[in-house]
Amino acid sequence: MAPAGYGNRVEGIHSVAAAAQRGRIRKLWVEEKRLGRSEIAEIVGVVGIEKTALVRDVRPMAESEAPQGVVADCAPIMPSPIDEMGVPEAAVVVLDHIEDPHNVGAIARSALASGMTGMVVSSRRAAPLSATAFKAAAGALETLRVAVVGSIPEALSRLKAGGVWIVGLEAGSATSLLGLELLTEPVAVVVGAEGTGLSVLSAKRCDVLVSIPMAANFESLNASVSAALACFEIMRVRAESDPSLQSDLPPG
Repeated sequence: MAPAGYGNRVEGIHSVAAAAQRGRIRKLWVEEKRLGRSEIAEIVGVVGIEKTALVRDVRPMAESEAPQGVVADCAPIMPSPIDEMGVPEAAVVVLDHIEDPHNVGAIARSALASGMTGMVVSSRRAAPLSATAFKAAAGALETLRVAVVGSIPEALSRLKAGGVWIVGLEAGSATSLLGLELLTEPVAVVVGAEGTGLSVLSAKRCDVLVSIPMAANFESLNASVSAALACFEIMRVRAESDPSLQSDLPPG
C-alpha cells in the first residue's frame, strides 16, 4: 500500500502562504478582524475569495495555540520513495523517531536552508507531519523532499544499498562531526530521538558514529539544534572541497 500524503491541514501565516503559492489550498478560513492585514490579504488574493470563509475565531479548528488567524485545508503532498533519495549528491537527514513536531518542522527548515536533498521520517512512534510541524517549518515542508517509512533501520539499509554513507549522531562518540571528510560523499545523517538518542538497530546500520564537540560538563543539545549543525556542516565541508560551492555558504 502506498503511503498516504501529508500536509492536509496547515496554519499560521508563513505555512499557509507557502501552501497557497504551491496551489495546494482547497479551503481557507480567515478571521474577520485580520482580513485587513497585508500578508493575509495577499494569501486570500492567491487562494481566491471563492475558497475563503471568514470566521470570528479559527482557534477551535487549529492544532496549535497560535494559528495567527489563518487555517487551510489542503491537497496532500505525496512522500518521496526512499529509493529515490540515493542520488549522487545525496545529503539526507534521517529522523530516528523524533517525537516533537516542533523539532521536526525546525529540522526541515534547517535542511532546506542548508541545501540538504531530502529528509526521512518514520510513520510509527514519531511525530506526524502535522499542522504544528508545518508551522514550525515556515514553508520548508512544501518543497523539501520527504520519505515516510515504516522502519528507519530498513530505510538506512536501503540508502546504503544505493551508495549512501550513513553517519549517526551519538553524543559519546570519540569521532567528531566537524571536518568529517565523509560528508563530501553521498551521505545521510541520522538524528536520534529526544532524550534517548539513536535506537540500537539504527546505530548498527551506521557506517560511523560521530559527536558534536561541546564545552566541558555540557551533556547534549536539542535534537533540532544537533540536526541543524550537522546539515550546515555538510554544506561547509562540501563548499571547502569544491570552490564552486562557496557562494552557497551563508555570509559571514
